[in-house]
Amino acid sequence: MWCVAELNEEYIRHMEDVLAVYEKPLSEREPVVCLDEKPVVLHADLRPPRPMLPGRTLRRDCEYERCGTANAFCGVEPKAGRHFTRATPDRSSPEFADYLLQIAEHYPGADTIHLVLDNLSSHTRKAPVERFGEKAGGWLWDRFTVHYTPKHGSWLNQAEIEISLFSRQCLGRRRIPSLGDLRREARAWNRRMNRDRVTIGWRFTRRKARMKFGYTRTQIMRSET
Repeated sequence: MWCVAELNEEYIRHMEDVLAVYEKPLSEREPVVCLDEKPVVLHADLRPPRPMLPGRTLRRDCEYERCGTANAFCGVEPKAGRHFTRATPDRSSPEFADYLLQIAEHYPGADTIHLVLDNLSSHTRKAPVERFGEKAGGWLWDRFTVHYTPKHGSWLNQAEIEISLFSRQCLGRRRIPSLGDLRREARAWNRRMNRDRVTIGWRFTRRKARMKFGYTRTQIMRSET
């Protein structure tokens, strides 16, 4: 469901910027990567599931033990079908900085990496600088050209689609009891997605946005000044 709180000039400016990035052709010199996080609640079975028998599905007891929470970073280069899934204890700034480094290492020859993010407080230059120092952290941040989605406009981030795929295909309804198990499952799912080069067919363009929301090029030019 699309939820647009207020279609003001700031919203239009950020939406147009993100959609313009999506319209770029696939390029090794300027890859486009979308990134978001998903909290994961860890659960353990109190009793082992009953084994499956012919004609009978797996049976799991309704009781479980809650084992805390974890985080899953979900990143994707939609047109190339490259996936960057990483399970971490939380979504703190140091973990985010380490994740940025992991992504940057996959594109050593890129002139810049277009990075689509939401407005979470850790999604700033401050995170890698505090983690790696001013020189190294600043260099890492400068590897990216960051494009923020509008406030209340996270639906414009294709990483939301990646999170949906990860939730349904990897997590499902299973109970994952520990961060170690989550990491193993996330790595296995990520390997399969990269092996199959699963892409995202994004179809919402700037032209469609202007038709859908009824704003004009004058409003776009005004929002850019």
